[in-house]
Amino acid sequence: MEVHVNYWAVAAATVAGYIFGAIWYGVIFNKTWQRLTGITDMKPKPVNFILVLISMFVMAFVLYHSLVFGDAYLKMTGVPAGLEGAFFIWLGFVATVTLVTKLYENNPWGLWILDNAFWLITMLIMGVILSVWPGSVQS
Repeated sequence: MEVHVNYWAVAAATVAGYIFGAIWYGVIFNKTWQRLTGITDMKPKPVNFILVLISMFVMAFVLYHSLVFGDAYLKMTGVPAGLEGAFFIWLGFVATVTLVTKLYENNPWGLWILDNAFWLITMLIMGVILSVWPGSVQS
């Protein structure tokens, strides 16, 4: 099966995820994140911003492909498909991997919850954008 990627949709989902991350960690939960990590004076290198943006792009790109396959094989489309696809990818790949990391690094449960709530909401936002973007994931 050949997947025709709508890069405008992927780019929009990438930017939305990036902006949401800045709001989540920079405005809404900045102090909570600092308290849970013990990092109070974070000065990220410029390359970090680029790597985060690339990571968001890869996430949106892979989510796009999963929604295309869901559409092709399960005939799932629209917002429900975007939400369901994003949820199950988060549950199967993000929540599980970060749980293992949390258990072995012995980080606070609050940090795991904060980070996973962020990733879940980010992926849901991306899933909706990818599923409703004109000419994107649809039969």
